[in-house]
Amino acid sequence: MITIDIVFAAKNAVWQRTVSVPKQTTAADALALSDLYQDHPEAQGLAMGIYGELCQAHTPLQAGDRLEVYRELFFDPMESRRRRATHRSQSKDQIKTRRKPSVAASMILNRN
Repeated sequence: MITIDIVFAAKNAVWQRTVSVPKQTTAADALALSDLYQDHPEAQGLAMGIYGELCQAHTPLQAGDRLEVYRELFFDPMESRRRRATHRSQSKDQIKTRRKPSVAASMILNRN
């Protein structure tokens, strides 16, 4: 028997279990033996990896492996960074244009 960790980051929580499985157990077999699919049926058919490197369902596991199940991304991280940067620059520009003129500038502007 070998001991492995299985991790799945659900939308609102992280599901994690340490399980003992027979030697030469594949990634798919380990997921079937764990309670992941009972607790999170949406995890079926998703990509998986061992310590951040993608693996296939038939990949044999070794003692101490961390099998991770990956959710699909709903956004592109680079696009999100671009949007935040654009938003920050726009809000800085708006702050500059919304500032009230100083008292001295108000007096000069009101002379005419």
